Amino acid sequence: MNDAETAKPGFAIYRAKDAPGLMDTGRMSIAPTTDVQRAGMKNLVAVGYLDGDETKVLVDKPGFALTHAWLKASYPLALHSHDSDCLYHIVAGSLRLGTEVLGPRDSFFVPANTPYTYTPGPDGVEVLEFRHEQAFNFVNLSKGEAFYTKAAATISANRQAWQAARPPSGFEPSED
Repeated sequence: MNDAETAKPGFAIYRAKDAPGLMDTGRMSIAPTTDVQRAGMKNLVAVGYLDGDETKVLVDKPGFALTHAWLKASYPLALHSHDSDCLYHIVAGSLRLGTEVLGPRDSFFVPANTPYTYTPGPDGVEVLEFRHEQAFNFVNLSKGEAFYTKAAATISANRQAWQAARPPSGFEPSED
């Protein structure tokens, strides 16, 4: 497209290299948590939880939000819900959602306030998250110590591999 075509009101180009991290945008609020959840998450962060994912907001405009999430192999995603509908589209890698294994070009829809979790496959997973809401919440529904104990063991077993991992799509993550 030439400059005249891209200068039309409302037309915009979004570049992955310019995408902010999800938590940097303030678009996802965290619902109140219990003492067990706070202690569990604090421990998970201490053992390397943040090495297991990269989430960037690619598009953030009224009525439309697009997020790219790369969750590395076996990342222990807590059972959770959001207060907005979300369509997930798998770009690369795979995930297990209940008994289903989904791969590239598969999608799944999660209605607002529906509890869910998934487990990234052996190469991790890259998903695009499509929402009609710019802001949404994260309600952690993993309430027992057992989840956090198992998640900490998973993180400890995978952290070194996570630090060396490359996205299954072959596109390198953007530098912060």
